[in-house]
Amino acid sequence: MFTASLIPEAYYWARSAKHFDGKLTVVQVSTVFGKDPNYWTLALLGTDQHAMPCDFEIIGPLLLPDENPMRQAAE
Repeated sequence: MFTASLIPEAYYWARSAKHFDGKLTVVQVSTVFGKDPNYWTLALLGTDQHAMPCDFEIIGPLLLPDENPMRQAAE
């Protein structure tokens, strides 16, 4: 199972034919059902649902913005 390459509580870009009509979405690796990778699920953001990691194609990790955020034009 590919969950070995996932990081608990991390966010990833993912796509699934079963969820969100195959559109690109962000999911979070959840350990709510257990710390062992066999029990990890993907939390579907914006919902109260979890899905199995095998239901998704993981595109890559969600990269956080730089520590120096862009300034707003009004600043």
